Amino acid sequence: MKFKPLGERVLVERLEEESKTSSGIIIPDNAKEKPLMGKVVAVSKQVADEKTLKENETIVFGKYAGSEIKLNNKEYIVLEVKDVLGVIG
Repeated sequence: MKFKPLGERVLVERLEEESKTSSGIIIPDNAKEKPLMGKVVAVSKQVADEKTLKENETIVFGKYAGSEIKLNNKEYIVLEVKDVLGVIG
């Protein structure tokens, strides 16, 4: 299934956080917070024209930003560009 965001939005796949701390303590799934970083999977035409974000960039976004959706049994988040805090890398 293909998804194309509209307006000033991007489709993001969350990046998984480490399940172990630097000291070797394993963090159980129910104690983990959702990651605040992700990879841009798709951008709307408006965002592409403005060249603010590109596909495959790693971004940081706000904790309560966006709307979660499920496509092809994978979870994604649709974010407005204003909710993106920055680009990594």
